[in-house]
Amino acid sequence: MTSDSRIPTNLRILLILEVFANSDRAMSAQDVHSKISLPYQTVHRLLASLETEGFLAREANDKRFRPTRRLRQIGSGLLHVSEFYVTRHQILTEVARQTAETVNFVVPQENGMHYLDRVETDWAFRVQLPRGSNVPFHCTASGKAFMASLGKTPRAKFVGGLKLEPRTANTLTNEDELLTELAATKKRGYSIDNEEFMEGMVAIAVPIVDDKGRFVGSLATHGPTSRLPIEKLLQFRPILVEGAATISKAMF
Repeated sequence: MTSDSRIPTNLRILLILEVFANSDRAMSAQDVHSKISLPYQTVHRLLASLETEGFLAREANDKRFRPTRRLRQIGSGLLHVSEFYVTRHQILTEVARQTAETVNFVVPQENGMHYLDRVETDWAFRVQLPRGSNVPFHCTASGKAFMASLGKTPRAKFVGGLKLEPRTANTLTNEDELLTELAATKKRGYSIDNEEFMEGMVAIAVPIVDDKGRFVGSLATHGPTSRLPIEKLLQFRPILVEGAATISKAMF
């Protein structure tokens, strides 16, 4: 806890943002005030400024704030330009070498899962989802890995707020069926996309967590069913789990 309230405003803002970075839930001004020894009115004013500038947001009739996409992009950008980016990409390259398939580092954003980094397979026939692409939560392995990481109640609320559009005949468009699948995903520690996002494509993903066990991204691989049936795909799980653990160790 910071005890000196006589610090520059810009540093106060960074301390407030640090509180949000270390929290896994939305926070009120009182919550933030309890974490740092700044006057409550100062905390309230700075939170309002961060909301006005689009770094924080709150739902209607809710006093709690949450980080927005703009703030999360800052974090992603810092990771991308830092030496960690090189390390992470090397880890992805090694996982791709072992699987001989495309490997992706995917993070959640407001409008779906975002392909932040990837290493392509050498196969001429491959499913191309370039870095920077966004894909749905409900029908992708990376999205299901993220949703499975949520607590039971937040998970149900999250799924309830999604538009479960069918992408293929295998897409889970029923909330109860999807929640059942996510519960199974959480228990087994990996997620599967069995031609749910794209016909002829399967994928597997495992979560990457920080030093507090919080989800930060998915490590995933995918490929065409013509050479990568589900049975073969599942053989990649230990490789992905080891890769995710290595990335987590490098990050935190």
